[in-house]
Amino acid sequence: MTTLDATATATAATPATTAKLDRAAFAREWEDWHRDHETRRADPHGFLAVTAIHWLDETPTRYDGVPGNWWTDATGPVVELDDGESLVAADGTGITGRHAFGPIVERGGVVVRAGDVAVEVARRGGRDIVRPRDPSNPYLARFTGTPTYLPNPRWIARGRFVPVETAREVTVGSAAEGLQHVYEVPGEVEFELRGETFRLVAFNGHAPGTLTVLFTDATSGLTTYAANRSLEIDAPGADGGVLLDFNRAVNLPCAYTDHATCPLPPAGNRLPVGIEAGEKTPIERNVADIADVAGIV
Repeated sequence: MTTLDATATATAATPATTAKLDRAAFAREWEDWHRDHETRRADPHGFLAVTAIHWLDETPTRYDGVPGNWWTDATGPVVELDDGESLVAADGTGITGRHAFGPIVERGGVVVRAGDVAVEVARRGGRDIVRPRDPSNPYLARFTGTPTYLPNPRWIARGRFVPVETAREVTVGSAAEGLQHVYEVPGEVEFELRGETFRLVAFNGHAPGTLTVLFTDATSGLTTYAANRSLEIDAPGADGGVLLDFNRAVNLPCAYTDHATCPLPPAGNRLPVGIEAGEKTPIERNVADIADVAGIV
């Protein structure tokens, strides 16, 4: 998680305040954070190991690299394993024959094992999916790290959280064609950056009380990934103060693989300025796009 100090004042980090920072310590802390982030990203069963995404329907179907026939119905995903086939549940229990996973909540999922392959059974955009995660995936082996801008305190913005009076939901698009996601919106984050005031719609973050903003900016599609970037914000202070450290803006899985269902930013979350901070477009994605255009793959 980002280590941030919340403050009530909706002003950008000024030369006077940033001058007080130990820039060497700031850079070391950022480097440690990003190294940890990349390590988790390159986990042998992380999303870089995903080899395919299979959308389940009511027709039993067998998929390459995954044992059994898979389908879904009103009760949730089901797998029918042939004699000699098996899976292993997260608790180590063996699975054979017919196994019903039961209803899976939106953005939830379970993982079972087929040898070294982790099989993710999940629900995204109202549909059940199966995603194999194979540690031997060549894409994972090719991963050399994510390019970034150099960390710079000028991209730290102070602001405030503006909660909505009545909880509401917003529907956003997805990196997966035809899919939509619905998120609860607790409010907006207002902040000032380089003399201008902006607002971004915020979602609930991964930890209780924290916030997540998805955004694009003037660098999107140029030096940064075109579809989205994400920024985690620590829980607002008692006075609503927050701190946005854009040096910690990161890519979502769709920046690396076509087997992702990442949400797109809400309407209005496109900043008209270039946020020259945080992660850039992955090298592997650039190479894949060039090869595709050239007809190599």
